[in-house]
Amino acid sequence: MGSRIAAHFANAGVEALLLDMVLPGQGNRNFAAMRGIDAALKQKPGGFFTDAAARLVTPGNFEDDFSRLGNCDWVIEAVTENLDIKRAIWFRVEQARHPDAILSTNTSGLPLARISEGFPDSFRRNFLGTHFFNPPRYLHLVEVIPGANTDPEIVAYVSGFCDKRLGKGVVLCKDTPNFIANRIGSLFGATVYKTMIDGGYTVEEADALTGPLIGLPNSASLRLVDIIGLDIWVLVARNLYDAIPEDRWRERFLPPDFVTRMMERGWLGDKAGQGFYKRAGKERDIHALDWRTLEYHPAAKPSFETVEKARHIASLPERLRMLAAADDRAGSFLWSLFSDVLLYSAERIPEIADRVVEIDRAMRWGYAHKLGPFELWDALGFEQTARRMEREGRSLPETITRMLSSGASSFYRQADADRRPHTEYFDFGAGGYVELEERSGILMLSGLKRARGVIKSNTAASLVDLDDGVLCVEFHSKMNTLGEETLAMLLEGLEEAERGFEALVIANEGEIFSAGADLNIMLAAVEAGKWDTIDQAVQRFQQAFMSLKYAAKPVVAAPFGRALGGGCEVVLHAARVQASAELYMGLVEVGVGLIPAAGGTKEMLLRRKDWKAAFELIGFAKVSGSAADARRLGLLRDGDAITMNPERLLADAKTAAIALARSYSPPLPATEIAVSGEAGYAAMKLGAWTAHEGGFLSAHDLLIADKLAHVLSGGRLSGQPKVTEQYLLDLEREAFLSLCGHPKTQERIRHMLKTGKPLRN
Repeated sequence: MGSRIAAHFANAGVEALLLDMVLPGQGNRNFAAMRGIDAALKQKPGGFFTDAAARLVTPGNFEDDFSRLGNCDWVIEAVTENLDIKRAIWFRVEQARHPDAILSTNTSGLPLARISEGFPDSFRRNFLGTHFFNPPRYLHLVEVIPGANTDPEIVAYVSGFCDKRLGKGVVLCKDTPNFIANRIGSLFGATVYKTMIDGGYTVEEADALTGPLIGLPNSASLRLVDIIGLDIWVLVARNLYDAIPEDRWRERFLPPDFVTRMMERGWLGDKAGQGFYKRAGKERDIHALDWRTLEYHPAAKPSFETVEKARHIASLPERLRMLAAADDRAGSFLWSLFSDVLLYSAERIPEIADRVVEIDRAMRWGYAHKLGPFELWDALGFEQTARRMEREGRSLPETITRMLSSGASSFYRQADADRRPHTEYFDFGAGGYVELEERSGILMLSGLKRARGVIKSNTAASLVDLDDGVLCVEFHSKMNTLGEETLAMLLEGLEEAERGFEALVIANEGEIFSAGADLNIMLAAVEAGKWDTIDQAVQRFQQAFMSLKYAAKPVVAAPFGRALGGGCEVVLHAARVQASAELYMGLVEVGVGLIPAAGGTKEMLLRRKDWKAAFELIGFAKVSGSAADARRLGLLRDGDAITMNPERLLADAKTAAIALARSYSPPLPATEIAVSGEAGYAAMKLGAWTAHEGGFLSAHDLLIADKLAHVLSGGRLSGQPKVTEQYLLDLEREAFLSLCGHPKTQERIRHMLKTGKPLRN
């Protein structure tokens, strides 16, 4: 864990010293720390934004380098969850530290008071908990736990640094066992075990019911334990059991017999090669554990009639209500799980948090749940759910009975006023609703749309007023794919911005920025032989993106997650980019047998000024591993900016747009773009043929490479030719249309639509 935390500091441009044990028998005394850095580089998902960031982490060891801590501004301890070991380390740190250094422990739940007991006041003023969730790069949560004597200025500084520099969602916690997320998360996991055993559900069934279906990640619950490590999961639960003798749910945290037997056999999950799942045979097929017999079998795909119906319900609250009310095995499992988690969460106020807000944020940010427990309760219906619990003989916490008596109908409610979004939450201490404080620097499209509506909208996109002279084009089609309606709203946005705004931002709050052009529409036109329609559609894309590039008012794109194909081309044509740090961006059209035809090929030639680099980037469908990596690939420019905290992306994009508008002049069209000519075409052909002979390209890949080389060479012009943007766009469109007619390309498109994965044919 220490190496992953160090890696994320390096991602933020902060130098880190990583100390670890000296391993017996190793000639290199820093081997353990170096192994941690290497693991953070190589593990999937990786801990570093780019390989180059690893140079910011310096390896060392506890024996030779402890004195170097005196030069460190912040010392984070992330050793094993053992109180004696942690205290021993901190006694050494106390002797070596700089007097003003921030001191924090990354404990998953050991009380800070016990760790710091007996230390001088000067130590305890600078000491606090900073619980990063693993992996720190990807999980948004960091729990900040002040000790009884921690200086409030240090708490504020650490919270702000984690938020803005490291990009974390910060939740202030009380110094209680397992703090917030692991307290509720442990109950959630333990209840999955209990419900699975009581109802005779399989491992596969439990995970099928506790994944995206109910707003949880693909890792679901038992697969998540394999990722975390069964030993770590059990250790956290056992520590919790020992620390909460007064908790009436305490016995729930003891591992069931089959988990104890898995531990004895060393079946700890991914790091041991097997846990609840394992890979088996030459094909590395997934096998699942039968928890009754501890034997493995090919993983089955569970089927529940209610679940199959629920999958078609797009609204998560509506889907959850249907599932929880279902009178079948799926409904029984989920109601048992939901009701226990809701009751336990309510009983923990004010023990672990004074407000529902912190508990919900901790579970959303730490476990990537779409809804925290009280948001889940609202989705199911506050009063209906409470009354159902009462009918079943469940004892409601006193806080909930008071809420019911007050006439409150939900934990949260909208209280928008003066065209500004506001939310209120039910405060148990106040006995009524209290306004939820605004968080500076965070702007949400959903709240703005709720409070003031939209300027214009269709099924694929909307125009939203961000205030201060900035207009936003928001994509909201499925996977934010791009079609005619998207382009129409993009062009409407450009016109609207020119009439009454100073700048335009392209952003959305979907799962991804954009998966690219809508392949369903294109395939239908191809199969119908509507070549003129396809030609016109490609021209429409080209014209829209060129209008975006040369707009009178500056356009700032705010990509995040995946920005692929046409989605990438939108970003490439913006005047500036404010990118989320987690950006997986690329021109991936070869995966469906095509080349970029909305200006992507042209833009990479302009940006890289190197036809070889453009040929490799597009020909091998390279996708960035982060925004920093996108800059390395030339997909982002030096002037483009990166936002570490995804919640701050829209506000940062708006700020960038305002700054750009102050002295903005549209760029002049490029009229002399250097292309490779006939000599470059021959070199690209040779490179592709060599890759084909080496087994890296199929015959159809070779054809696609030829079309790409034709565009990048300017149509095989002689000498050292220079061409215009429109000339290159015409070549792109010609190559695209010819590839659309090829049966192998059509196979690739169908395969992508069916499986979501590229076909190599």
